[in-house]
Amino acid sequence: MDSKKKLTHYDDSGNIKMVDVTDKKETKREAIACGFISLSREVIALVQSGKMKKGNPLEVARIAGIMAAKRTHELIPLCHPLLLTKIEVKLQLGDTGVEIRSQVTCTGKTGVEMEALTAVSVAALTIYDMCKAVDKSMQIGDIYLEKKSGGKSGTWVNEKVAT
Repeated sequence: MDSKKKLTHYDDSGNIKMVDVTDKKETKREAIACGFISLSREVIALVQSGKMKKGNPLEVARIAGIMAAKRTHELIPLCHPLLLTKIEVKLQLGDTGVEIRSQVTCTGKTGVEMEALTAVSVAALTIYDMCKAVDKSMQIGDIYLEKKSGGKSGTWVNEKVAT
């Protein structure tokens, strides 16, 4: 991290504040976040066969992720409420679990990174909730921001995960 960057959620006296975005220009903002939840072979087989008692956890998780992105400002104390114009949550069942990817877009004065990360997190938690009766040892992890664009700082790509 650049040591010259100022933490914007603090005033000059060190008090927490919400960032004032009044004078910022509206630009198209987009963020992509990813995550993973590991599943047992038993859970994977049940999901693949459509035999989970509570229904399809991937579809429920997709809706939960979309809903969570829209309500991020209610969960993260200093986030601004945003008029999101696109929320996409994709879930890919693999041999060891589910890869989760969200893409969130808006035209606004502040970024949508937290909304994308919240979508992934809540989607993973929803899968856990839907499958915990079969296996409580699932692990949620590797949640990260892959890319963000828009605003004064422009495009940023997470070089730690770029392929």
